[in-house]
Parts: sequence; structure tokens; C-alpha cells
Amino acid sequence: MAAVPSIKLRDGNSIPQLGLGVWQVDPATTARVVSDAIEGGYRSIDTAEGYQNEEGVGEAIKRASVPRSELFITSKLRNGGHARDLALSSFDATMKALGLEQLDLFLIHWPVPSQGKFVEAWKTLVELKTQGRIRSIGVSNFNQDHLERIIGETGETPVVNQIELHPRFQQRDKRAFHKTNNIFIESWSPLGSGRMLDDATVSAIAKKHGKSIAQVIIRWHLQEGLIVIPKTTHRERMVENFDVFGFDLDADDMAKISGLDQRDGRVGANPATASFLF
Repeated sequence: MAAVPSIKLRDGNSIPQLGLGVWQVDPATTARVVSDAIEGGYRSIDTAEGYQNEEGVGEAIKRASVPRSELFITSKLRNGGHARDLALSSFDATMKALGLEQLDLFLIHWPVPSQGKFVEAWKTLVELKTQGRIRSIGVSNFNQDHLERIIGETGETPVVNQIELHPRFQQRDKRAFHKTNNIFIESWSPLGSGRMLDDATVSAIAKKHGKSIAQVIIRWHLQEGLIVIPKTTHRERMVENFDVFGFDLDADDMAKISGLDQRDGRVGANPATASFLF
């Protein structure tokens, strides 16, 4: 089984570059899905309070045949929990559901700028990290202005920003700021919520390498230096998505995929205006 490369974060901790996301995984099947992933070699699992399946992830951790120290578990603070007291109680609920004493990575799920509390939420994450309850802290769906504000007001820089990123929405305009500030980008919906799986350009590249379209796209994320968390509930696809370390995309492949970027390629909500609470 191929070893997944690890990325060393700005705080000295390391995260596997490839993991499993469990967004929209039915809570009733989450324990089975995550157990399958761990058995298949995955060591990084990404969940969130808003997914309502943290308990299933916790059950799979409890069942796992690998030690807790080998697993990297990420969760995210719900949008309605940005106030300090709510953030603290939400975090306690996350830890109870996961059955953990310490979380590897905790993210603010969305900035919800209209609510105006994401700085308070970030200060609370800093507090929890100082207490040793979280090893690393980061954000999700933050634009540059949101990042500049939390860094400016706290002096603490997120290690990760998890954002929508796939070949049709490559977020090139965000890359330089993240690199300068040593913030790693983690790609959610790395396959474009499935919309990339019938792309003719990627299909031709996949045929050339004898790989699936999903494998080529995941490989592209890895070669771009991104952290990637594809989601699937099917064991055979999990195995396929993990089998991406025995080939390389060449410069021509990478250039062709770069050419797929679209200004309007976003499939999820816009962080500048997203105001939904959960």
C-alpha cells in the first residue's frame, strides 16, 4: 500500500495530503464508510458539526485497528456557533460525539461576514489550541479579506484554508496570498461535486495513463501541492481514489487541466455572501 505524503503545517504538525471527506454521508452509514476508509489506508478524515455525522466518525475511530495517533481528524465549527460561549459548547459537543480528548484540526466552517462574529470565533479557536484541546486550527471558505482580518486582530495565522477547488474552479487568484502566509489550501468538492467526471479533456488524459477520471483529478490536486479530501461511500471507489501514487501527470497534462479553469466554475456558495446558519 502506497504511503500518503504528509504536508508539514506552519505550526509544525503534519497532515496527510489525501484524506476522506464525509460531507453528505448519511449519519446511519458514516461509521461503516469511515471504517472502510481506514481499512483501505486512509488516515485523514474530514467531518463537521454541520454534517451531523461526527458520532459515526467517532464510532469508526473507536473500532479502528490502527492507533489513534496514526489518525488525523478534522471537524468544523457550525455557522451559528461563532460567539465564544456557543463556540465552546459546540466544541465540547464535537469532542463528545467523536469520543476524543484532543482534535487534530478544527476549522471555522464559513466566515458568514454578515453575522460579523468570525473574529470572535477565531479567538475562541486560539484559546482552545492554547489549552491543548486542538493541535492545529484553521478556517474554511475564507476569502483574503477575512484572512487578513483574523490574522491582523489576533496575530495567529490559520494553518489551512479549506475552499472549493477543482479543475473548473482553480482559485488561482488566491494561491499567492496563501503561499506568502504559509497557509495550505485544502480542496473541498475536488471532483466538482461529480461534474468533472464526464469532462472530455480529463477523460483523454485518463485514457492515456490507464486511470479513471477521478484518479487523474486527485493526482492533479496532489501535484498542485493541495490537500485533497474526495468523498465517496463506495468501498471500490475509495480504493480507486487512494490508488494515485503510482503515476505522474506530465507538463502537457497539467497544462491541459489548467486550461479548464472557469471564472464561473463555482458549484457551492460564495463565501462573500453566504449567510446561512446551522
